[in-house]
Order: sequence, then structure tokens, then C-alpha cells
Amino acid sequence: MQIQGQAALVTGGASGLGEATARALAAQGAKVAVLDRNAELAEKVASEIGGVACPCDITDAASVQAAIDKAAAAHGPARILMNVAGIGSAKRVVQRDGSAAPLEDFVRVVNINLIGTYNVSRLFAAACSKLNVLDNGERGVMMFTASVAAFDGQVGQQAYSASKAGLAGMTLPMARDLAQHAIRVCTVAPGLFATPLMKELPEAVQQSLAASIPFPPRLGKPEEFAELACHIVTNGHLNGEVIRLDGALRMAPR
Repeated sequence: MQIQGQAALVTGGASGLGEATARALAAQGAKVAVLDRNAELAEKVASEIGGVACPCDITDAASVQAAIDKAAAAHGPARILMNVAGIGSAKRVVQRDGSAAPLEDFVRVVNINLIGTYNVSRLFAAACSKLNVLDNGERGVMMFTASVAAFDGQVGQQAYSASKAGLAGMTLPMARDLAQHAIRVCTVAPGLFATPLMKELPEAVQQSLAASIPFPPRLGKPEEFAELACHIVTNGHLNGEVIRLDGALRMAPR
């Protein structure tokens, strides 16, 4: 699918990997809707790329539907969905005081990262399935954002790894399910990237993490993530696949 002229939705599009993806799509001619809980940052990014800000909570069906409707009113029905929104987590199962980890922490991470992604995807797919087929035979394409933690989860990452592994596991059945509607589905599993969250760590910690990457021995650039996201859109034979983007990194236990 050509990106030029297509309407796109980017969740988590107000910062980090989502912002880079929104900017890359806009640079290639897409009409981009920035979906994010941070309304102020969403407005800022949208204004800078000529898009539209659609503040929403991806775990809330009505909120997401309102955002999709707002985006469609501005740009027409979307054919591209980039699911980038998500949160991190680090909680040991048994806390230092001997108590069990709070269940609500696990539920919150899975609810946002996995269930929230599915929520946006099902609503996008339902709308996209009603569109005319393009000349190349496609109707649309969606991407999930997993993590290398789906496969190499570290100590304390039970919730995060489970949520990201869920996305990896959902990729193929979602692609098979939506094949009848000519909608492709792929997932990117990024490693260590120079996101705003990463940059909050001490410089020495960032350098240590970068040195753990075989090649190139540096943190990934958000633009590199965005480049792959755009390639998934334009390469029509990419479907049902989980792609690691990590410089050959395999995470240590801790």
C-alpha cells in the first residue's frame, strides 16, 4: 500500500516511538491522526505535521470510537493503524517485605498494552473492512508494537513481558482472521531505543545498555523504528509476522 494520501491512526503518537512514526508517515504524505492520552502533546505533534489530534484512552471503547470518528471526519476513513501506545513495568513477584506483588499493577499493564491494542484494532478493522479494495487488492494494514521482552523478559518484567508476548501471539491469528477483509497485520518487537523514558536514566546507565547491543553498539533511534513501520505499510507481502528490531540484542536475566 502506498502511504501517500492515506489516512493513518497512530496510538501513542504524541511522544517517543509513536511520535517518530506519526512524523514519518506524515513526511511520506499520509494524513495522520495522533491518538494519545496526553491531549496537549497530541495537539503539538499534530499541528507540526499537519495532522489532527484525537485524545483518547485506548482501554475505553467509547473513547477510541470517538477518536476514530474524529479522525475520519478530518481525513476520511483510515486504512493504516499504528498501535504504539503502551506502558512499562517492573515489579518482582515477591516484594522486599515478603508480600506478593499488587495484582492491580499486573492488570493495569496487560489492560493497556494488550487489551488496549486489541480494542483499537477491532474498531479500526470493523471500519476498514467496509472500505473499497484498493488497486493492489488491499483494504488496510495495522501494526502492533511488542518488545524483545516478549521473548527475553528480565527479572520483574512479568506483566510487561506477558502483555508484549500477547501481542506477538495475537499477530498471526489476527492476520488470518482479517485476511478475508484484505487487511494485513504485523508486529515490531523493538529492543533498547533512545526514547524520552530511556533518556531519563543516568548517562552511565544508558551507555551500559547501549554497550550490551552486539551491533550497532548503540541505542536504537526512534526514526529507525518509524522507518520499519512505514516499510510494513508499503511491502504488501509482509503479513502475520513479528519482526525484532534490536541490533541482535538478547536481554540478560537482569
